[in-house]
Order: sequence, then C-alpha cells, then structure tokens
Amino acid sequence: MTALLPTLLLISLALVMLGVGLSLSLEDFARLRRHPKAVAIALLLQMLLLPLACFAMIKLVGLPPAMAVGLMLLAASPGGVSANLFSHLFGGHVALNISLTAINTLLSVITMPLIANLALQHFIGEGIVPLQTAKVAEVMAVVLLPVVVGMSVARWRPALAARLEKPFKIFSAVVLALLALGAIAKEWRALADSAASIGGIVLVFNLLSLLSGYYLSRALGLAKAMATAISFEIGIHNSTLALYIALSVLQNFQMALPAAAYSVSMYVVGTVFGLWLRRGDAAPRAAEEGAGTARR
Repeated sequence: MTALLPTLLLISLALVMLGVGLSLSLEDFARLRRHPKAVAIALLLQMLLLPLACFAMIKLVGLPPAMAVGLMLLAASPGGVSANLFSHLFGGHVALNISLTAINTLLSVITMPLIANLALQHFIGEGIVPLQTAKVAEVMAVVLLPVVVGMSVARWRPALAARLEKPFKIFSAVVLALLALGAIAKEWRALADSAASIGGIVLVFNLLSLLSGYYLSRALGLAKAMATAISFEIGIHNSTLALYIALSVLQNFQMALPAAAYSVSMYVVGTVFGLWLRRGDAAPRAAEEGAGTARR
C-alpha cells in the first residue's frame, strides 16, 4: 500500500483538480477585474507575506531541515477546494474564493517549484538534486490539465457539471482525510516522534494564515465578507498538492509531515475560526433585537 501512495496521490490530486475545474468558468477569471483591491491583497498575502512569515517561524523555532522544506511547501500551496466550502458556511464572498482559487492554482505551477527549490537550497544545501524539468511538467499537467477538462465540461455540458460538482466536492474532502491518514499510517512512529516539533508550529501557522488574511484585509478597508473569503483562501491550503510534491516529486516522507498534520488540523482550526467569526455577527443582531424590544 505504501508503495502505491505516490501513484494514489497523483490520481487523487488530478481528480480533485477536475472537481475544481467543474466549478470554474472564464467568467470567474473576468470577475477578478471587479475586485482589484481584494485580489491584490489576497495575492500579496499568499505569494509574499505568508511564505516570509513561515520562513521567520521556521528560523525562530529551529525546525529540522526536511520539515522546514515541507512547511514552506505548505505555505506556497494555493487555497484548496475546502476553502470555498468554509467560506460558504461562514459568510465569505464565495465568488471571490472561486476566482482566487482559479488564479492561485495557475500561479502555483510556477511558485511551488520555485519555493521548493529555494527552500531545498537554503535548508538542505546544494547536495540535494533540484526539481527536474520533467517533474515540474508533471506537476503542471496534474494541476492544469484536469482543471481545463473540468472547465470544458462546465462550458459545454453545464447540466452534467452541475450534477458532478457536489460529488466531487465530497470526494475532495474524503481524499484529504484518507491521504492524511495514509501518510500518517505509512510511518506512524516517525510522525509520533516528530509530533512535538511539528504539531505546534503547524497549528500556529494555520492560525496565522487565517488571522492575517482576515485582519489585514479588514485593516485595508475590505468588507467582512471579502475579508472572510481571503482568510479562508490563504488559511485553508491545498495540502494534497503539498503532499504530492513531498512524496512523489521529492520522495521524502519527512517533508510530507507538515502537510499530513495540517490536513487533519485545518478542519478543526478552520471550523473554530469560522464559528468565532459568526459569533462576532451575533452581538450586533442581539443588540438590535434588544433595542427593538425596548422601543416597543
């Protein structure tokens, strides 16, 4: 089973990306022009500030080199399919999420290999073989081709795409859980031994991603729905992609540990954060209802 894990990751990631494509259209990319400020803030956070913050955290705690590379891979990964679901459940601007998922997924074809190479060179040294062109092409194919196929189905067979979209979203959530369990089961002892060193920083990174996405967006003048969308977009990463690169491209289980731990924790942390955001909405409603009762 463990020998098949990289192949299963490849197939599963392709199917997850196909599901993303089913929910996208060319209009989603055009929609980006309607919210230039929100898009600029989200891309700045995702592409620059989050990797820099991750790098600073790694240096601060002295994370082992292989795990440091894995956490950087996670920081570079785009928002996953689950980001759209969290945004929908907790009052985010879902159309913005869909658009950001589209552009971030495309940009990750360039940014993830770039950050992987930089992290490998910095934390491990020049002795490691850089990502080969063939492997980069493989990542591009696994990310882009299924998305294009899904978008084509949505364009030419919209009824079929509508029927398939929900099952694929459910499948994506199940895949994340199963792949996390598979990665954990592969070397349970290694994960247990490293839990103390990786668990805390993964949780802090998850919280940092969500909080920075929300509060920096609000501080820069975005409405709450858009800030919520950006928060989940940069806070709920596509850990499947990070797992795939760590296990299949770099062939290093230690580098997969941050993504494996994150794919389990993000559901708990994301849900608690979303409920906390919703709790903030309850106070104004309660005040309004109290004022209305007093007037009566």
